[in-house]
Amino acid sequence: MPLPLILGVGAAVAAAGGVGAGVNGGVRMKMADRTMKRAIAKRDDALSTFELQNSVTARQMDDLGRLELDVCAHFEDFSDVMEKIQGRPKFKDYTDETLQIPKYDPEELKRVSVGAGLLIGGIGGAALGTAGGFAAAGATTSAVMALGTASTGTAIASLSGVAATNATLAAIGGGAVAAGGGGIALGTTILGVSTLGVGLLVGGVIFSVTGSKLSHKADEAYYQALEIERQVEVINKYLRDLKVCAQEYQIFLEKIRKVYEDSFNSLKRTIIEENKTEWSSFTTEERINTQNCILLVGLLYKMCQVSLVIKDPEDPEKNIVNISSVNDCVDQVTRALEDKIEKDGE
Repeated sequence: MPLPLILGVGAAVAAAGGVGAGVNGGVRMKMADRTMKRAIAKRDDALSTFELQNSVTARQMDDLGRLELDVCAHFEDFSDVMEKIQGRPKFKDYTDETLQIPKYDPEELKRVSVGAGLLIGGIGGAALGTAGGFAAAGATTSAVMALGTASTGTAIASLSGVAATNATLAAIGGGAVAAGGGGIALGTTILGVSTLGVGLLVGGVIFSVTGSKLSHKADEAYYQALEIERQVEVINKYLRDLKVCAQEYQIFLEKIRKVYEDSFNSLKRTIIEENKTEWSSFTTEERINTQNCILLVGLLYKMCQVSLVIKDPEDPEKNIVNISSVNDCVDQVTRALEDKIEKDGE
């Protein structure tokens, strides 16, 4: 074969090879682009479902938090009415080995009431999940901390509005950990975060998920997206469980508050409308109602003490639903209601 022809064939083969490599490279680039788009879509879908679930759960927790604060804020009304009764005896404590109801303490009730009032005044324009933070940590604990001292050395009770709320959130973050409680790290540093409800309810682990950046390499990005999807599924299950728990607890708390309000309204009629302030002038029924009213306040106080969210003992970066304490409290309060005082105490 003549040399020019051989060279021509060689050039043709080389050209064909070059075209083939170019086509193959183009295919790989197109596949990589598709893989990257799928990774981005998978990550965005996962985070979108998370944001929706977080919003729903945070709103439910906010509803419960506001209810608990409202319950606590009215304790002072009960204390004021009770203090009008002259010559009242030392009421017998409700006895149950598994149920510890706080004794009637007018000063403690006033502290909780004033603290709850401060917090209510400060959560009007607060970020989503702020009110839920008080339910997560326990509203009575939060209310008492609202009367403490801010990190600046200023008495929180002397603050108002959002300043009081922020100082209390910060106090809860440190105080609850020190007390061995839920350790809900709130505080002003987290208030500005758009995922406040998550940081509050789920824990710091979520920020590594929501802030994840995908690799520039398509395959790595896709595997990262799969991991984000997996983690979000776990978090969403937790948020769904928390929402259900908060919703059921709120319904039960509203039920107990209704029983208390009926009893308290009857007590107010006796003392204020009928102007009976001497214990000796109370009828047997009125005495029983007074003692039951004290019991009901104690039950409400106890319910608002429960922390719905606690640290996961196996992973301090996560929070878990404190379902065992919630269920125990519901069971104990139900028993106490069934055993309400039916005869005049000594």
